[in-house]
Amino acid sequence: MSHETKSEHETRGQIFELLSADEMARVNGAKGVPRLADGDEYIDLAAPDNGVRCVHGTMQRPMGQVLPQSAVSVETWAKIAGRFGRRFAPQKAK
Repeated sequence: MSHETKSEHETRGQIFELLSADEMARVNGAKGVPRLADGDEYIDLAAPDNGVRCVHGTMQRPMGQVLPQSAVSVETWAKIAGRFGRRFAPQKAK
C-alpha cells in the first residue's frame, strides 16, 4: 500500500469514527441511492481533506464515493465540517 493510499484510508477512518452505529448502518446500506441533488452537501471519501463540498447544478457525484449530509445527524455533520472544514461549501448562517 502506498503512503498516499494509506493516508486516504486513515482519513476515511477518521470520518467513520465520528458516525454512530445507526449512521454507519445507513451509510453501509445506501446501495442504489440516486445521485445527490443540486445544493446537497457531502464529503468526498476519496479526498476528505478537501472538506465539505456542495453540489452545484449538473456537477453530481455517485453516492458510493461520498458521504452525504443527509446520511448523518446534524450533530455528526457539524463534527465532520469542524474536523475537515468547509472550503468548498457555503458557510451556514448562525
